[in-house]
Amino acid sequence: MSKRILKLNNSLSRQAACRYINDAPDGYVMSLSEPKKRREQEEKYHAMIGEIAKQCTFMGRKFDNESWKRLLVDAYVRVARENATAEGKPDPFKGQGGVIPNLDGTGFVQLGVQTRGFTIKQASEFIEYLLDYGQNNLVVFACEERWAA
Repeated sequence: MSKRILKLNNSLSRQAACRYINDAPDGYVMSLSEPKKRREQEEKYHAMIGEIAKQCTFMGRKFDNESWKRLLVDAYVRVARENATAEGKPDPFKGQGGVIPNLDGTGFVQLGVQTRGFTIKQASEFIEYLLDYGQNNLVVFACEERWAA
C-alpha cells in the first residue's frame, strides 16, 4: 500500500479512510491533522507584514520584512499561548520556539515558531493579530478591501 492522503470532507472520503485503515498491514501508521494554511492566507499576512515594515519602527529603528515577521510571529505566539492557558487549553505551539544556548556557549539562539507549520485556524488568528497590531500602530493596509472576502 502506498501513502494515502485524504481530505475528510464527506461520507465517501470517510468511508475510504476506514477502508484504507482496515486494509493496512500491521505496523502501518495513521496520522490525522488539521489542514495547513491556505496560500491566500500566506499572501495576505506577508502583504500585511510588508505594510507594517514600511510604516513602523521598533526601538527607534526600521526593520526589513523578515525581521518584522519574526517579531510579529513571536508576539502572536505569546498571545496565543496566554489565551490557551487562560481557557484551560493545551499550548498550541507545544515544543516549538524558545531560547537555547548557542553551540559554543558564548550566547543564545532564538528558536522561533515557523509560519510554514501554521494551520488554517492559526493563520487566521495571526492575520487578526496583524490587523489589531496595525490598528494600534496606525498602519494603513493598502490592499485591505481586497481581503474583505
